[in-house]
Amino acid sequence: MKSRLRLRLRLRLLVVAGVLATPAPARAHAFLDHADPRVGSTVSSPPAALTLVFTEPIEAAFSRVEVTDTAGKRVETGPLQHPAPATITVSLPGLAPGSYTVTWAVVSVDTHPTEGHFAFVVKGP
Repeated sequence: MKSRLRLRLRLRLLVVAGVLATPAPARAHAFLDHADPRVGSTVSSPPAALTLVFTEPIEAAFSRVEVTDTAGKRVETGPLQHPAPATITVSLPGLAPGSYTVTWAVVSVDTHPTEGHFAFVVKGP
């Protein structure tokens, strides 16, 4: 009886030790967490700026954002701003109604690059 109790106790201790010894998952890339205008959204008026928020801090010096219109023509944006460690933003000119594609590329502070794109629509009058 005592040997069974000791065996159960040892097994429980091994399970607990195994759980505690398992390393937490490491974040290795800065993925897009959210954007304003939102990914895939339709906005009723042209946004004054585009803001991208990532899952971890990024190196703004190695980041870029490009906005193109329905025809694929590049939209001239303001300079890239880095108001918070995981956030970049660019000012936008008065966008005409239509669909726009945002293409981004960033490097996280631990030097891992990521890139992606999404679209949003500016609603017409």
